[in-house]
Amino acid sequence: MCGIVGGIAERNISEILIEGLKRLEYRGYDSAGLALIDHHHVVRERQVGKVANLVEAVTSRHLHGNLGIAHTRWATHGKPTQNNAHPHASGEVAVVHNGIIENYQELKQELQQLGYVFSSETDTEVVAHLVNHALKSTPDLLTAVQTIVPRLKGAYALGIIWAQQPDELIAVREGSPLVVGVGIGEHFISSDQLALLPVTNRFIYLEEGDIVRLKRNSIEIFVNTVLTHRPVKELDATVMSSSKGEYKHFMLKEIFEQPEAVQQTIAQALDAEHLKAGFLEKADGAFDTIQQIQIIACGTSYHAGMVAKYWFEQIIGLPCQVEIASEYRYRHPVIVANTLYLCISQSGETADSLAALRDVQRHAKQQHKTIFTMAICNVATSSMVRETDFHLLTLAGPEIGVASTKAFTTQLAALMLLVLKVGEIKNSIAADLKQSVIQALWHTPKVLNETLKNDAEILRLSELFVEKQHCLFLGRGTHFPIALEGALKLKEISYIHAEGYAAGELKHGPLALVDNDMPVVILAPKDEMLDKLKSNMEEVQARGGELFVFADEHSDIHAKDRQHVVHIPAVSEWLAPIIYSIPVQLLSYHVAVLRGTDVDQPRNLAKSVTVE
Repeated sequence: MCGIVGGIAERNISEILIEGLKRLEYRGYDSAGLALIDHHHVVRERQVGKVANLVEAVTSRHLHGNLGIAHTRWATHGKPTQNNAHPHASGEVAVVHNGIIENYQELKQELQQLGYVFSSETDTEVVAHLVNHALKSTPDLLTAVQTIVPRLKGAYALGIIWAQQPDELIAVREGSPLVVGVGIGEHFISSDQLALLPVTNRFIYLEEGDIVRLKRNSIEIFVNTVLTHRPVKELDATVMSSSKGEYKHFMLKEIFEQPEAVQQTIAQALDAEHLKAGFLEKADGAFDTIQQIQIIACGTSYHAGMVAKYWFEQIIGLPCQVEIASEYRYRHPVIVANTLYLCISQSGETADSLAALRDVQRHAKQQHKTIFTMAICNVATSSMVRETDFHLLTLAGPEIGVASTKAFTTQLAALMLLVLKVGEIKNSIAADLKQSVIQALWHTPKVLNETLKNDAEILRLSELFVEKQHCLFLGRGTHFPIALEGALKLKEISYIHAEGYAAGELKHGPLALVDNDMPVVILAPKDEMLDKLKSNMEEVQARGGELFVFADEHSDIHAKDRQHVVHIPAVSEWLAPIIYSIPVQLLSYHVAVLRGTDVDQPRNLAKSVTVE
């Protein structure tokens, strides 16, 4: 959620660290800081707010060093204050940390009894004091870190420096992502490879339990004090580059990138009117034996999974369950043999989803049950991709805006490709239906482009939301999850309280909220549920609600008093959820801009949720 950058070089490293932090701003944060070793002393600067505040402070102090660590913090323990900002220090030890130390209170009490004084409310400060204390028994930073790591409970990534060893940077990965950037005469660490692309495109992806010692001319990785090897992988830096270009915000740019992103995602699997022969061929045997699907995901990815449940069951007759990862992992679920456990995540580092995946794998092994795991993910080098049996990439490219847009629609496209593949292997999809869906997939980017032409009209309607405090989104069937997604988008970036409901549930409670001041957004594709949805619309209008309807151009729904209608191009009912994602994204975006919120980095939120 927050960001780590660190490195050791022959040159001054402060500008590299700051540039890395700037590249991590999209992840969400509330303060920033760095620590450098200069003449055998730790020099540290921390500022609340944007990285720009840190830049100003570092520049005014002329901070310099060849070894350093830096951090953008997203508050978990303690409010956003300078004392709570990273790096934290104890004597001449400085530490940056992503994740949560779950037993920090116990460790803090022990350290206080030893005479250590805490200056922050964070869990991280205990790590700095523990290392400092361990160094009283050993003159070696690596040994000190290896001594204290077994005492830490939770998920964490650490970067640690000590002024008495100005030629070493120690890093630890345990449950929170961390990569090593490989250079020539210089090496780096970061929680996201994107931060290091200005200095290297060669990376080592650390695994759970790795402890790393970086020197200018060497990289040593230890597992349980034993030296081990991890491969160096070269990344195509052009794939990871991203700028706003002509757009005011990354979110708007990414909304308009969706036709191309969906096109790229489907093109990896489709060849004219067929699935490519090599598409997911390694999974053929597994797909032939699976009896059900269990989808595990969080947030927007969970909504994508909800849509896929309809597809798996209605198109190929395969039972499918969808659960929120943070709930699934704690309710001790029954492991069922011959299940495909499908994890969906934009980053592939989502803490709860990864933990649920690992729990499933561990329990299946203990119970001697045959299962298969798969990731649908946007990051080829992520933990989730590396730790599952199979994976299907969403080729969305970098998504910088915290509120997911193109990652969501490419997840939907990838999920439909998976439905087709499993149906083909199990011979459970009718040939004409398969052909129809493939044709609709190819047509989807064009329909997305046509739908985006409604931008100006949606902007006009968004002006009616600016003073509102509440909103309802309604949909039926596969559009119930899109209603949930629309409500999530609106609350994420405009801070308007919004709720999504299955329209058939309107009479079971939500109707009590409807009055003259309640906008109700309706998703109205032309499908078998349209007539029932029209009845739900009448129920809202009878109570004085104001309707904002995104309706199929052939739905026979038209504007009238307190009923605003934006017509959406006709599309196959199977692919309609992808298309109807566009108007709710645009509505949320424009409302947020008009309300003056920080669209790309909404308050309290982070792009990649790497802590519980």
